Amino acid sequence: MFKVKTLNHISPSCMEIMTPDRYEISDTMADPDAIFVRATDMHNYEFNPALRCIARAGIGVNSIPLKRCSEAGIVVFNTPGGNANAVKELFLFGLGMASRDLMGGMRWVYNYNNPDVPVEVAMEKIKKQFAGPEYSRKSIGVIGTGNVGCPVANIALDMGMTVYGYDPYLSVNAAWRVSRHVIRVDDLDTLLRNCDYITLHTPLTDETRCMINAARIAKMKDGVRIINYARGEVVDEDAIIDALHSGKVERFVTDFPTARLIQEPKAILTPHLGGTTVEAEANCARMAAEEMDDYLRTGNIKNSVNMPDLHMDRTGPTRICIIHRNEPGAISSITGILTALLPIFAKDQINIENMTNKSRGEYAYSVFDLNADVEESVVSELKAIEGVLRVRVLH
Repeated sequence: MFKVKTLNHISPSCMEIMTPDRYEISDTMADPDAIFVRATDMHNYEFNPALRCIARAGIGVNSIPLKRCSEAGIVVFNTPGGNANAVKELFLFGLGMASRDLMGGMRWVYNYNNPDVPVEVAMEKIKKQFAGPEYSRKSIGVIGTGNVGCPVANIALDMGMTVYGYDPYLSVNAAWRVSRHVIRVDDLDTLLRNCDYITLHTPLTDETRCMINAARIAKMKDGVRIINYARGEVVDEDAIIDALHSGKVERFVTDFPTARLIQEPKAILTPHLGGTTVEAEANCARMAAEEMDDYLRTGNIKNSVNMPDLHMDRTGPTRICIIHRNEPGAISSITGILTALLPIFAKDQINIENMTNKSRGEYAYSVFDLNADVEESVVSELKAIEGVLRVRVLH
């Protein structure tokens, strides 16, 4: 029985995977094996020694201390693509809000209070002040063409827009999903110079933080319209406010409001609604549950943000999973102990049936399938190897 703690409300769809016969789930769970999180800031969260993994039911993981998790041998998952359709649909709303002053029009309607002139008459005289451009025959730059940016680019094409796509980290699978009619550029400046609209769909990393800054805004067309459904921090707030004041940016639509942006009449703000559909929350919860369930039961890793993805079919009754630093000689130290100790159990004919190793940056993950169980002393020796962060034995 695995113990799972939820730090936020999680869609009950996770129960399709984490059934009560194998999982105990509670928001007050002590010493959990796994944690479900959606929006809680975990940077000051104290990890219990038994914690093996954390799953973010969503894409962004800036609220999770990834370095501290890695050093503790805790695998962190997210759910790429789980809310992609929801964000794509919100993009359509954002595109409309960026083009016409729909907010101004709605405010006029709700604030209209002249009993002498019917609203039906008055609105025909003032509606031009809320007008704006159509999308057709305009150009849009999609920065980040992954799970969200790809369908956004494709739907923009369907509306008659010329679409530029920029993504230096585009995977092969994502590339196949992007229409061949999208103009792919390797230089971000090319996109910035040519587009009437720019929409952001990148994760928040050291490379993308404040990627839309004063220098890059200066390269954009005058009157550009920017949509940000990525992360608030990918846009430099000082720069975007200055550009709104000068008219360089005609309108800024974002899902990440701040006290300063609320004061800007040409900033259209929503309260982080990107993934808030019933379907998206269910998809993300189910994906997170599948990822944690697979890792807890089999040791396989998929969609981790701090450890390498690894899958190995089970070929023996005992599996040893080791998270360790990606250092020269680390894997040889591990296999050396196993091969040195296994002859001790030669009478039981213990062998390594299969093994694999993957690395990601500073960290690596090694999995060994054995044809029999091992003594606790073997596990203790493995844990004592310099650079080993966590050892798990699965039966």
